[in-house]
Amino acid sequence: MNTRTVYMHGNPLTARGKKLSVGDQAPEFKLLDNALGMKTLADYGEVVKLISVVPSLDTGVCDLQTRHFNEDVAEMSGAVVLTVSVDLPFAQKRWCGNAGLDTAITLSDHRDVSFGEAYGVLIEELRLLARAVFVLDRENKITYIEYLEEMTEHPNYDTALKALQAVL
Repeated sequence: MNTRTVYMHGNPLTARGKKLSVGDQAPEFKLLDNALGMKTLADYGEVVKLISVVPSLDTGVCDLQTRHFNEDVAEMSGAVVLTVSVDLPFAQKRWCGNAGLDTAITLSDHRDVSFGEAYGVLIEELRLLARAVFVLDRENKITYIEYLEEMTEHPNYDTALKALQAVL
């Protein structure tokens, strides 16, 4: 089993799963949407995807990360943001409503954390997902990855958005 060390407030934790690389085909997934419907990577078709992975929408950095990517990508044609966490779909729906982001796509990996394992972001000790950003081209090939080592830090928004624009 592949593992790597990540940190939360400087405390070491274990991220489990395969660490993906640019050029890899994105693994398929089965996640729950806010209406408890099953969603797969194929459900989002041949659009460019920014997958924003957060430990929990109810934390400051995750809240800002989700808002930032959704607000910036909303103006881009041909792209979609998928925010993935292990938050329950009900909590994700509540967060979207409270944030005024009713069109944001939030997906839950709470059932079997298979996304976390496939994308190398499952925090073993907490059963949360480690912060990461993936950009996928229209054929779901990974063109950009940022795995954050410290969960309390923000991703590089500008670099991720430039990577997204480069494949639009």
